[in-house]
Amino acid sequence: MKKIYSASRKILADDVNMLRELRTSVFLREVQEAAIAHTEALGAGRDKTLDRGALWIVVRLRAEIARMPEYDERVVLRSWPGATMHVLFPRYYELATEAGETLVRASAIWMLMDEKTRRMAFPEKYGVKLPAVRTGTELPLPEGVREEETEKVFVHPVRFSDVDINGHMNNSRYLDAVEDALGADFLSRNRLTDFEIEYKSEVKCGRRLTIAHSEKDGRICCVGRTGSNVCFRFTAGYEERKKK
Repeated sequence: MKKIYSASRKILADDVNMLRELRTSVFLREVQEAAIAHTEALGAGRDKTLDRGALWIVVRLRAEIARMPEYDERVVLRSWPGATMHVLFPRYYELATEAGETLVRASAIWMLMDEKTRRMAFPEKYGVKLPAVRTGTELPLPEGVREEETEKVFVHPVRFSDVDINGHMNNSRYLDAVEDALGADFLSRNRLTDFEIEYKSEVKCGRRLTIAHSEKDGRICCVGRTGSNVCFRFTAGYEERKKK
C-alpha cells in the first residue's frame, strides 16, 4: 500500500488549449482521477462508496501554478491524503516534470455525499478511513472564496457532455466555462498563477449556469448561479505573459 500516489504520463494534443498549455480543466480531471485511484488503493474503493450509494465530491480546491506543462512534455503527478477532519477529507497534489521541476501545487477538501438525498454522508457508515500523510510541502488548504461585486455575465447551458458519473456538472467543467467567459484575448495575454474554487451546490443537466465575473485588484472573481442559487465561487490571479 503506497501512502503517496504517483503517476507519470505525456501531455497529449487533446490535453492542451490553443496555446499548447495543459488545460486547467484537464488538470482538475487529473487530480480527480488520482484521488479516486489512490482512495481505492487505500481500501476505500467503490465497493464501500459508489456501490452503496455514496459519492465522492470536491468541496474546495486551491492551486498555485509556476507554469502549466506544455504539449508533448512528460509529467509526474503525486497525491496524498491529509488528516481527516470528521467528515472532510483533505488531499494534496504536486505536478512536476520528470526532472523534478515543480509546476503546480494544489490542495483540496473532499467529502462523501448520499446519492439519494444529495446531502453529506458520514464516512463511518461506509467504513471509509484514510491514513494521514505529511510531506512538509503541502499547499495550505482552501478556506473558501468571498463573493465580490461582478460586472460581466456569461451564460453556459449545462449539456449532457458536462455531466459526470455523479449526475451533475463535473468539477472540471466549471473551469472550462470560466475560461470561455474570460475569452481567448484575455487568456492569450495573461497566464494563470493561482486559483481557488469553492463548490456550493450541484448543477444538473439542462440548467442554465450564469457566470458573473469582474477584475479587482489584479484578480478575477467569478460567481456561478442557476437562478438565484449560488453554485460556485472562483477567484484567480493572472500575470501578463512574457514574450518568447
